[in-house]
Amino acid sequence: MKKVKITVLKTTLDKELAEEYGAPGLQACPMLRAGQVFYADYARPEGFCDEAWKAIYQYVFALAHGAGGSVFYYGDWIRKPGVAICSCNDGLRPVIFKLEATDEEAKIDYVPVR
Repeated sequence: MKKVKITVLKTTLDKELAEEYGAPGLQACPMLRAGQVFYADYARPEGFCDEAWKAIYQYVFALAHGAGGSVFYYGDWIRKPGVAICSCNDGLRPVIFKLEATDEEAKIDYVPVR
């Protein structure tokens, strides 16, 4: 299993939807900022949003297990092998991520309970 580099590309706010549905003063995600980098494999990186992890972990898992040698979805989504562009599931203020396969081996840093 390889590590996957997760880069926060941007935080967004859909102003139209936020005005209609959001709490007063709602802003873009306060937990993450553009340019942040995390590395993941089998587990959520420390400091990474739980909800964002739930939205992207299947792509991280696929890249960590070798999907990096080809493009996702028959080549009609992302043109670069080993890359996925994903977002969290916040409909008012989604955060956009770039996931990249790496050659760095993942290391399990715990002892499984048997």
